[in-house]
Amino acid sequence: MSQRPLNVKIEPSWKSILSEEFLTDYFQNLTEFVHTEYEKSVVFPKPRDIFKAFDYCPLQNTKVVILGQDPYHNDGQATGLSFSVPEKTELPPSLKNIFKEISSDLGVELATNGDLSRWAKQGVLLLNATLTVRAHSAGSHQNKGWEQFTDAVIKKLSEEKQGLVFLLWGNYARKKGSQIDHAKHLVLKSAHPSPLSAHNGFFGNKHFSQTNRYLRKNCLPEIDWR
Repeated sequence: MSQRPLNVKIEPSWKSILSEEFLTDYFQNLTEFVHTEYEKSVVFPKPRDIFKAFDYCPLQNTKVVILGQDPYHNDGQATGLSFSVPEKTELPPSLKNIFKEISSDLGVELATNGDLSRWAKQGVLLLNATLTVRAHSAGSHQNKGWEQFTDAVIKKLSEEKQGLVFLLWGNYARKKGSQIDHAKHLVLKSAHPSPLSAHNGFFGNKHFSQTNRYLRKNCLPEIDWR
């Protein structure tokens, strides 16, 4: 156990359910690493946005989980929400492909606003496996403890909730979601929306209509994916 409990600034329902995680040695070490990185380097997202996915989507509101890997590492992109960029920012290729699939699947106009906080506020947890990254250095904060923390988040969601929808795109997300209880939750898997793989099963996966059909069946409000 760590010697000094950390005052992690995260939404209260998440703080409660993850309280034991914040007391572990690995999380103490992770926190010290991240603090040092912000002091000596440019790191994304902004410190106040590290836990934005949780702040926008309290535990009790969570209905859907979309797993990403790293925050964007280029200037002006990372927001603390997986796949999301600030409004009026050029859409990254994977997000463009997500919007293409939504348009095709749901028969709606192609979205142009990459700020996905509108999804998060409806109960979509936009969770990256790693919550920070050094500027222009992809994967620079991997294997420092974030993956262990986000594994704990997924485990808690699987255990504590019923009837969630997990969207696992690509091999990394599928492995990350291996501990999800398929008997309690809907787990949808496909290729990643990256241009390198989207044509191998992401396009046409109809995950967005399937998600809403499942929510409707469970008497929950559908997600407006536009």
